Amino acid sequence: MFNSYTFQFDIFCYAVVLFTNMLKVAIIGGSGYTGGELLRLLLSHSEVEITAITSEKSAEKSVDNLFPSLRDKTGLVFEKNVPATIARKADFVFLCLPHCAAMDSAKEYLGYGKKVVDLSADFRLKDYKVYEKWYKEKHTARPLLKKAVYGLPELYREKIKNAVLVANPGCYPTSAILAIAPLLKSKRVNKIDLPIVIDAKSAVSGAGRGADIAYHFPEANESLRPYKIGTHRHIPEIEQELSQAAKKKISISFTPHLVPMNRGILSTIYIKLNASGEMLLSHYKDFYENEPFVRILNAGNIPDTKNVRGSNICEIGIVEDKRLGMIVIVSAIDNLIKGASGQAIQNMNIMMGFDEECGLNLLPVFP
Repeated sequence: MFNSYTFQFDIFCYAVVLFTNMLKVAIIGGSGYTGGELLRLLLSHSEVEITAITSEKSAEKSVDNLFPSLRDKTGLVFEKNVPATIARKADFVFLCLPHCAAMDSAKEYLGYGKKVVDLSADFRLKDYKVYEKWYKEKHTARPLLKKAVYGLPELYREKIKNAVLVANPGCYPTSAILAIAPLLKSKRVNKIDLPIVIDAKSAVSGAGRGADIAYHFPEANESLRPYKIGTHRHIPEIEQELSQAAKKKISISFTPHLVPMNRGILSTIYIKLNASGEMLLSHYKDFYENEPFVRILNAGNIPDTKNVRGSNICEIGIVEDKRLGMIVIVSAIDNLIKGASGQAIQNMNIMMGFDEECGLNLLPVFP
């Protein structure tokens, strides 16, 4: 005879088992754009329970106080970043702290046996001297640089699987490296003339939630301007990874621009190369054939940031300029998702043996 009480109790017990087996996650520095986006995405992740979120300035405030869009979705309250306390609550840690501020927290959480994905630049550069030159700060966690794995899954998936510390790539580097690396790894192309020229345009959110006056609406709206030409901190990161792909030194000319929109990065890359666009398109499709978050467009189609907005997808298009003997590669990403928080979750999924697409089956937002 069917016993509804017993049935309900069994369902409850099953739910408790599922709940207790979920990965307990902490977001350190959760009040900014990347921290907020990470929180939003993880709330829909079937394998994760967010057990702590920190913010020094907003400690003791409820999450929906800073992110009203998440009202009634979580009861989390911001707390201070005290590793000894947070480590008792979580097994996996996302560091969304500013550059130069994450390295000390990474040391502490790793010391407590936690796995860490760092969204700052503190562990992206393998040579601490290069880091100190470009970031003007002393690197206080040099031994961890050898342990850190650069978190671009399309290139380093196998290393990420066994990593305890993953350095999540920057947004500009993600768009540039994904667009160029297959070319450098191909044996079917002739010698590439250097430098590679990268013209990139980013939404205002790329500057962070606490950006200075140059990013305020009256300053940025109805305007398009380049900045940090030849001096942007992402230059050594891009050159490091492209050199690794090519197995020789690769130099780039990188010019970023600020665009008055909320999300998105579009990178247009110019390479002097004697190769057909048709052959390269075939190579790129083969290279990324099994990658769920890279979309190679057919000939004649060009990436557009609106077609990837709100998703973890990178779109890539290839055009051959036959008149000048050049290849033009265009890539588009959402800077807050594939360029930051979505890629961080993709790395966590790989590190924990989850389905890589879990929590990231996001259709682009339109319009």
